[in-house]
Amino acid sequence: MCGRFAITLPDEAMVQLFGAAPANDLPPVPRYNVCPTQPVAAVISREGTRHYGPMRWGLIPRWYKHPTDGPLLFNARSETLAEKPAFREAARARRCLIPATGFYEWTKEGEARLPWFIQRADDAPLVMAGVWQVWHGPEGSRVGTCAIVTCAAVGGMAELHDRVPVILEPGDWALWLGEEGHGAARLMRPLPDGALAFHRVGTEVNSNRAEGPELIEPVSSPS
Repeated sequence: MCGRFAITLPDEAMVQLFGAAPANDLPPVPRYNVCPTQPVAAVISREGTRHYGPMRWGLIPRWYKHPTDGPLLFNARSETLAEKPAFREAARARRCLIPATGFYEWTKEGEARLPWFIQRADDAPLVMAGVWQVWHGPEGSRVGTCAIVTCAAVGGMAELHDRVPVILEPGDWALWLGEEGHGAARLMRPLPDGALAFHRVGTEVNSNRAEGPELIEPVSSPS
């Protein structure tokens, strides 16, 4: 799964990387502890044009009357993405890219929850596959919402957690966004073993209120 991540990459660099038109109200960066329900920046494609704009992390199905009417859907399992009522329409027609510097996972040592920071071994931006939905709230309000697609972990990553985000290579972005027709389902697989690097970080990140570059710095022992 992916329940926290960091995004430290400047908006200008992301707009250039994706060839997208930016929104005026992008979430601030850098952010070292992005949590579900917070705004994140995502890339969508409409009529051949890519847009880079804010979305609430946590997809709200169209039948929810209130964002808390059901479970918080911040992850979507690749194996059931096309079947679950909350995700199946988005899986077909509303897929997005969610960039990150890296994401966090936790292991347990006794009663302690030990956090790890995971990023690409080549230091490239980590681009996660997502699905999105515009939720129509009370009094005509409209909120763009999204979820990160996950798949089974392999190799060394599987020792940290059994799930990882689906991470897409640049050559796959257009297909995932629906710009190259059908076949996006084949992209829902983990990166090869060794493509991701990870290190222990301090337990300060266990608090969803923590923020700052020290959260992703390596530590050699539990803190």
